[in-house]
Amino acid sequence: MTTVQIGWVLRSSTVGFTVGCRVMQPETPHFGDLVKVPVSDQISVFGLIHNVQVPDDPAVRQLILVGEMEPEAVLDQRENRLVPIEISVLVVGYQQGKRIIQGVPPQPPLSLDLLILCQDDDLRAFTDRAEYLRLVLNAPQIPADEVLVAHLRRAAQTYPPETRRQFLTKSGRELARLLNFDLVRLDAILQRIRPEA
Repeated sequence: MTTVQIGWVLRSSTVGFTVGCRVMQPETPHFGDLVKVPVSDQISVFGLIHNVQVPDDPAVRQLILVGEMEPEAVLDQRENRLVPIEISVLVVGYQQGKRIIQGVPPQPPLSLDLLILCQDDDLRAFTDRAEYLRLVLNAPQIPADEVLVAHLRRAAQTYPPETRRQFLTKSGRELARLLNFDLVRLDAILQRIRPEA
């Protein structure tokens, strides 16, 4: 099993962090994916991607002024950006030794810690319990519902077909418990994570 290294932490807090990467690749994580940052030999911090931003690059401004661009110039700029692409991550838990705790870690990742895409076994181990769903639903200034839908659909794909429905049903029940005061919001999420017939 290969470890997909994505980028390095630019800035962080106990509830989230931003990672810089050189260029987006097909294996780069997507919106809603579970990622982790090993912060020591014994602790890794887990998070969900809630935003990918391509900051302004001075070289792009100069290329735009040229007018028509050769495909080679566009490809070169995309592969050799002067400014990193920024991936924003909401912290949803951490692993201490072999124990996974869903909640805010005691310390955030540090600058230049490495971001890794979680493999299927990490994703199944983390989503075995659903306490982290509350963190996502209550996170300010992120598209929480969209993050949850993308994340739960991706997580379901890692489960064997015979247990996929069970995973989504368990997640749906926890969402129903957390959103019993907002049935419109709950219904919108459940409709989009509903297992295929």
